[in-house]
Amino acid sequence: MAVLGLRRAYLRASTQQCRYTSSKAGSSFPDPFPLPLSSDVSHESSQDGLDESLLPPPIHRPNETITSLRARLVYQTRKRGTLESDLLLSTFAKENLPKMSEKELREFDKLLDEPDWDIYYWAIDKRQPPKRWEGTELLEKLRLHAKNEGKVVRRMPALDGWAASLSASRGSSRD
Repeated sequence: MAVLGLRRAYLRASTQQCRYTSSKAGSSFPDPFPLPLSSDVSHESSQDGLDESLLPPPIHRPNETITSLRARLVYQTRKRGTLESDLLLSTFAKENLPKMSEKELREFDKLLDEPDWDIYYWAIDKRQPPKRWEGTELLEKLRLHAKNEGKVVRRMPALDGWAASLSASRGSSRD
């Protein structure tokens, strides 16, 4: 009986300490899962102060054709891992990739090597981009696209002929 009473007292005390409270004023526990644009989120780049030699190098693709580069970039803009980045980058790619030169495509490829949330926050002007991206024409185009001044309802674009163009550029190697 005494053991049962001690057990109840322990459980009561531990649940009172661990009880989650929202991040209202006076709360002793911060929100463990803050929303991306909330004031609890740091607006510093995730790479500020990070030694770039610690980052994995991008994959070198010396024999990649322009057609397969475009198709790969379409895929990479659709499969980032966060819906916000997927929607923003895939609609940007749909509008801009067909018009981009090879140099612009390579620059966009380098941008996609950056972390998702950094790209997103740079695009919506919530974070200052690092010097390597500050003032670039590509980032300015992405910011203009993110502003959506035309108030266009955006949805994930259809793949259209991208998959067909990629398989045609590779030839029929599945025979």
